[in-house]
Amino acid sequence: MSNLSLLILPGDGIGPEVMAEVRRIIDWYGDKRGLVFDVSEDLVGGAAYDASGTPLTDATMARAQQVDAVLLGAVGGPKYDDLDFSLKPERGLLRLRKEMDLFANLRPAQCFDALADFSSLKREVVAGLDIMIVRELTSGIYFGEPRGITTNADGEREGVNTQRYTESEIARVARSAFELARKRGNKVCSMEKANVMESGILWREVVSEVHAAEYSDVALSHMYADAGGMQLCRWPKQFDVIVTDNLFGDLLSDVAAMLTGSLGMLPSASLGAPMANGRPRAMYEPVHGSAPDIAGQGKANPIACILSFAMALRYSFDQGGEADRLEAAIEKVLADGLRTPDLMGPDGGTPVGTTQMGDAILAALDASL
Repeated sequence: MSNLSLLILPGDGIGPEVMAEVRRIIDWYGDKRGLVFDVSEDLVGGAAYDASGTPLTDATMARAQQVDAVLLGAVGGPKYDDLDFSLKPERGLLRLRKEMDLFANLRPAQCFDALADFSSLKREVVAGLDIMIVRELTSGIYFGEPRGITTNADGEREGVNTQRYTESEIARVARSAFELARKRGNKVCSMEKANVMESGILWREVVSEVHAAEYSDVALSHMYADAGGMQLCRWPKQFDVIVTDNLFGDLLSDVAAMLTGSLGMLPSASLGAPMANGRPRAMYEPVHGSAPDIAGQGKANPIACILSFAMALRYSFDQGGEADRLEAAIEKVLADGLRTPDLMGPDGGTPVGTTQMGDAILAALDASL
């Protein structure tokens, strides 16, 4: 069997720093667990623009289509703020999602017990939290046409974005959510705005149809997205899997992110249809941004990026046991009190930098053998 293939795109800001720690974890799995990856590396975002005048070259896009999974760090930074919209670093990320057809974005919100006091909510509200938000990623208002800024007949500027969904786009992301729920708590809550948006009416109808025809064993509920945001802050543990559209998923996943105490702890997976080898097209990335204010200072928390690799082990490579091993190593390190600056809080803890956190996770992995 040929080695598993990974394309690493570190990107901008703290992306290269956190990805360097992931590379060490990948090497550990090859050395200690016989899980060998063919790893290649390329540019995306501002780094790609600096090198080639575009946030993603055609050659890099082609490589991303050929590998088993893509690992991405972060893109963007203030030095690119004045670029034309089509050249901004984020356009490289959106192109990857669109052309790889990564329609299901999985964003777990899991609260490690050692960090329960870091949330702005009470410990009893967030301790043990483990929810999954499934966000539709390749349609909706971020991609709908018409869009743009125009001047109307009165000489006033108008900004237009179009929210649009086909029933097939809704059905496939609903199936992803139901399949995940079957492996978790067997509950799905679908969120939209069917009270004011026709796209929301269609969303609710199609999710209900898919449920009745294929997943009647899974408990399904519906909730307006604004009420969903409120309920995430009131009692998040009522949820197991949440499925929602592109815009609401973007907002709700950031709300859920802060329940855990730090964006530096949150991974994500973006999955598409199966390739010829049966693995889904996939890209994994931390939820946090490029954090240019701390780039190059060794302060960045690498855990979200490392947990993104754990998601790759689970969803792309059928290595759920090894993903559990890596997550347990991270939990041990946190329980031992090691803290990057974003995690320094009520319990104090031992301050460490990016590389030291990687060292500790590798030591915990060694101890797991």
